[in-house]
This record gives sequence, structure tokens and C-alpha cells, in this order.
Amino acid sequence: MPFAKDLASVCRMIKIEHSVFALPFAYAGAFLAAGGWPGLWNMTVLTVAMVAVRSFAMAFNRYADLDIDSDNPRTQGRPLVTGELSTRFTLLFIVATALIFVAACALMNPLCLLLSPVALGLSAFYSFCKRLTRWCHFVLGAVLGLAPVAGWLCVDPVLTLPAALLFFGVTFWVAGFDILYACQDAEFDLGRGLHSMPSRLGVACALEVSTMSHVVTGVFFILAGWSAGLSWPYFFVALAVWLTLMFEHRLVRADDLSRVNVAFFTLNGVIAVALFFGVLLDMFLAG
Repeated sequence: MPFAKDLASVCRMIKIEHSVFALPFAYAGAFLAAGGWPGLWNMTVLTVAMVAVRSFAMAFNRYADLDIDSDNPRTQGRPLVTGELSTRFTLLFIVATALIFVAACALMNPLCLLLSPVALGLSAFYSFCKRLTRWCHFVLGAVLGLAPVAGWLCVDPVLTLPAALLFFGVTFWVAGFDILYACQDAEFDLGRGLHSMPSRLGVACALEVSTMSHVVTGVFFILAGWSAGLSWPYFFVALAVWLTLMFEHRLVRADDLSRVNVAFFTLNGVIAVALFFGVLLDMFLAG
């Protein structure tokens, strides 16, 4: 069926399975702000907003990077490169997801609506950062770092310390694993004059930066739990998450990048869900 084929291509373009990275943190922010179940309305509009903005960001990235993806052997199978999806369709998809995101934010509260263009702008800006700075990984981290803040503001439109600490925790977490992922393209990026950390600092040095980023991640996750008044169930899970991050770095070496996808997707997807589970566990056991 043509519709099913087109839908599959869209899902491939936006990497729908990677939604597991951001959604659990948005939900964690919402549950913490509410001190429990945030309500069906909040969870519904939050989910729509998160899926929409993530789809916007991925589609915009694929459109902006079309020339780069066409030259990179690793990305030549992407739907926009192969012609499965047209640039016209992608532009319409970008506009549609942006409008859906703004509409969902409007259904939250006035502050979320006011901040919605900022979130869209930062999500789009990331796509150009690899052309400008080696710190592009941290810009991507900041984009996903908005997830727990969005969840919090959806329920309680006031910026708080726990939300800010979660923002920094997610920022360093995402930057750390994005650096790992970028190691696969170090030579290509260098040849194209792109500014990823692996291409500019070398893979070995970039892996060290990634490790330190994940060390910092653990600190922020623990501080976020402390500032939110959470207790032993959350800290137990946060410590397990931290140890998992450290194990992740034993899978990838400068001379062996064969297990990058295991570290990038499998372990990091588990980490996002686990930390949200830690919040729930704390609320319903210790609370």
C-alpha cells in the first residue's frame, strides 16, 4: 500500500524509534512538577508536543544536511537521499509539525506558547552547528535537554531548580553519546570541513570528552533528585544509570567502533526509560 510505504519512509526519516531518548525525560519532568500523576490532559498535549517538535527537528536536519548525507556512504540510504521522500514533501512536513507543536503548546499554558518559537529555533539551529563549531554535540544535548523542562512547564509554568538540573543532566548525556556516534564519521567530517569533535580532536580525544560528559551527567542526575526531594529508590536507579554509562565507554575504543550502535541506541534508550522509572518508583514507594 502506498500510504503504508510513505509512512514507513517518514518514520525512517525521523528515526521514530529514537523518541525513547526524549519522551521519558519529558514525562519525568511532568510527574515531578505534579508530585504524581500529571493528569490525562497534560500527558496528552505533552506527548503530542514532544513527538511534533522531535519530528520537526529530525526532518529539518535531514533537509538541511541533504548535500552532506548524499556524499556520506553511511547515510546514502536515507529516504530523502534516495528519493523515497521529496524535498517538497519534507518542507510541508516541517511546516506541519511546527504548527502542531505550537498548537500543543498553546493548549498547555501561555508560557509554553510564548517559548514554543524558541524551542523550534533551537531545534533548527542545531542542524547548522556542525558547520560552525566542534561544540555542536552540546547544542544537540541542549535541544533534548529541554524535554524535562517542557514536561515541568506543561504542568507548572515556573522554572525550578530540579528542572534546570535535569536540563543539564540530559544535555551532557546526549552530548556524550552523540560524540560516540560521530566517531563513525570522523574521517568524512574532516574531509568535508565539518566541525565534530572526533574530526577536530581525533577519535581518542573525543572519546575522553564523551566519558567526562557522562561523568558530569551522573552528578547532575543525582543533584536533580536531591533538589526535587526524592529518596533512595530514585538514587538507586540513578546510580545504576551512572554505572551503565561508564560501562558504555568500555564498549567503544578508538581502534574499534563496531559496537557504537549498541552504546548509542540500546543502552541509551534503556537509560532514559530507567531514569523515568526511578522517578515513578520513588513517588509510589517512598512517597
